[in-house]
Amino acid sequence: QVQLVESGGGSVQAGGSLRLSCTASRSIFTINAMGWYRQAPGKQRELVATFTSGSRTTIADSVKGRFTISRDNAKNTVYLQMNSLKPEDTAVYYCNAVVLVTLGSETYWGQGTQVTVSS
Repeated sequence: QVQLVESGGGSVQAGGSLRLSCTASRSIFTINAMGWYRQAPGKQRELVATFTSGSRTTIADSVKGRFTISRDNAKNTVYLQMNSLKPEDTAVYYCNAVVLVTLGSETYWGQGTQVTVSS
């Protein structure tokens, strides 16, 4: 199993920055994919940015050039640096981890952290 603890959400004005952190309860070398999703009110949860298969990254087109995902292996932590925030970035941001197991994979979610961007 994996426990994910998130921090760093908050309220900011448009154009501002925030950094989210997600710390896993086990080495991220044992996690196949780890990253961030978000869910705005009335919308489906969507991928923001994630590491897959080691250091490969996937970033949503809507945040490319503004958001950066990084990680500290020693701290088992993944970060999401969010710059030039827009009101449409307002959502609950969830940390996600996928672990490969014998018969497939297991998906884990953090508790979510609110990000609110005002215009």
